[in-house]
Amino acid sequence: MRSFAEFDPVAVTVWFFAVIGVAMFCGHPLLMAISLAGAVLFFVVRNRGKRGKSHLFFVLLFAVLALANPLISHNGATVLLVVNNRPVTLEALLYGVNSAAMIVGVLYWFRSFTQIMTSERILCVAGTLSPKLALVLSMSLRAVPMFARRARQVSDAQKAMGLYSEDNIIDDLRGRMRVFSIISTWALENGIITADSMSARGYGTGRRSQLRHFRFTAADGVFTLAVLALVGVVAAAIATGSLAFTFYPRIDVAVTGALGVCGAAAYGALVLLPVIIETEVSLRWKFLQSKI
Repeated sequence: MRSFAEFDPVAVTVWFFAVIGVAMFCGHPLLMAISLAGAVLFFVVRNRGKRGKSHLFFVLLFAVLALANPLISHNGATVLLVVNNRPVTLEALLYGVNSAAMIVGVLYWFRSFTQIMTSERILCVAGTLSPKLALVLSMSLRAVPMFARRARQVSDAQKAMGLYSEDNIIDDLRGRMRVFSIISTWALENGIITADSMSARGYGTGRRSQLRHFRFTAADGVFTLAVLALVGVVAAAIATGSLAFTFYPRIDVAVTGALGVCGAAAYGALVLLPVIIETEVSLRWKFLQSKI
């Protein structure tokens, strides 16, 4: 009984990239609506109704993005009204709403991605692709907070020495430049020491292995195959034009057909997979609690 966040990082990453990739590269309004609704639902389910301020920000962003396009772009044949001798068209308005749904939906997906994919899980995925890439990422993730701590230490030491006694902009800039110079020198020296240490321990003399804290199970394999199958159906529908939609100069919807319906249904199922998993885990847990 595992929640979606406990799946193998590779399987979770494949799902996120499949959902976000379709949302970014297919402009069909139906898929955009599914993506946005699924992203909001997944975010709410994961956070159990918390983080309400985030929704307010996204609502305001959606409104701004939706209204910006018809005010800037005046393409389209159906004129709704004229503002300062500039036409506001129905096509531009709908295109703005569609673009806003795509952008806000993708931002919601990435918000959930950052909650689930910790630095350790990202390093696991990078190590699967290339152990050297994982090494570079791990060193980078370690270097940023380390340099920040070192900068604070140097700044505090110089303040204790009375180097920032003058309260003016010039003195402050000189102090910051002095700290930056010290940190840069220390970073270069630390890089040389790290390289010598890695060379002394035999780095580069053989094939590099990877330490995995996660195990790719049969459930992860089934989940990944299901994701690939669903996104394959969606890709086939997009490639054949069954999910084509044109906004300019007039709204033109392609004949959907059976493949288009299957593609939209497949994307809906793809988006809802984690919600189904989370709901199933929650119901099973409540059932087991009722048996105690």
